[in-house]
Amino acid sequence: MMTDRRIPPRALLLAPGGFALLAGLDAALVLLGLPAPVDATRLSAVHGILLVLGFVGTVVALERAVAAQRWWAYLSPISLGAGAVLLATTAPRWLGGALLLAGSAMLVVVYVPLWRRSADVAVVVQAAGAVLATGAALLWLRGVPVPDLLPWLCGFVILTIVGERLELARVAMLGTRAEALLTVIAVTMVAGTVAALLWPAVGYPLLGAALLTTVGWLGRFDVARHTVRATGLTRYMAVCLLAGYVWLLVPALAWLLVGPVRSGPGYDALVHAVMLGFVLSMIMAHAPVILPAVVRRPLPYIWPMYAPVVLLHLSLLLRLAVGDARGVHWAVQVGGVLNIVAVLGFIAVAGYSATRASRRVSA
Repeated sequence: MMTDRRIPPRALLLAPGGFALLAGLDAALVLLGLPAPVDATRLSAVHGILLVLGFVGTVVALERAVAAQRWWAYLSPISLGAGAVLLATTAPRWLGGALLLAGSAMLVVVYVPLWRRSADVAVVVQAAGAVLATGAALLWLRGVPVPDLLPWLCGFVILTIVGERLELARVAMLGTRAEALLTVIAVTMVAGTVAALLWPAVGYPLLGAALLTTVGWLGRFDVARHTVRATGLTRYMAVCLLAGYVWLLVPALAWLLVGPVRSGPGYDALVHAVMLGFVLSMIMAHAPVILPAVVRRPLPYIWPMYAPVVLLHLSLLLRLAVGDARGVHWAVQVGGVLNIVAVLGFIAVAGYSATRASRRVSA
């Protein structure tokens, strides 16, 4: 039981990430053509960058800084959070972009002490993701359109999460070549990402093949396929993980069979299959474990956590399978709104769980 009631100062660094999330959700409503609390065209123009580098980047960088146990490592989440906040204001766009670039580059450096502590393939895979985030920030700052940067942004979140799962998957990979295979996958994904920008006809199929192999790797070696038979938090995490892995098949097959998709319903499906179906499902899965380590407050599993998870995946299925695939505009809008409700619902459930646990500790 946690008895230290003091909230560490580093917990405050989550605030800019939370701001980026809310700003990104607001921009989502604008892009859906619906009323939004802040009807700002500027927000819709930076929607993707805000959510991936501003929100996810800040959270990942803060968690890695805590793990590195170096004071300078916190410069990464500070820069990413500040950059996200500036992007949502009237400040010059280049200033926010420069801070995102600095924060992403510092995240790459944070992996150096982590590697020295444990020369682990998992660290290399996550560092490769940070390199792609840095590349995305640099290219965006230079004016490259976000649709062309989608492989870079996807590579960042996918390699970061897969690297973290490797640390837990070793139980299921004894006597196998799983680590070597994942190293090849990571190298191929980075090479495919670079090639997709320079030689799309070669890069996108290569990237799709690497991503399809990643899904196969996760299905074969991740402990979630065993722990889904457990109960409580263990089963909840496994359900979130396995559901998230399925959504990776969308970009994998699209890039392998179709190639670049830069606009229209197909682009909407690709983006949200990864960023909502995969990334948010991973966040919902790991929140009860990672957040207590960062903020020193318990976040116990409670069964209502399943509600926003189920809503997230069902609403995403409505958006992609009915809205994007069949061209039904209302399904895209309804699915998009329910996506937002699922995110806010999880925040509410997590807040209730944390508050109830803190009261019990105080008592």
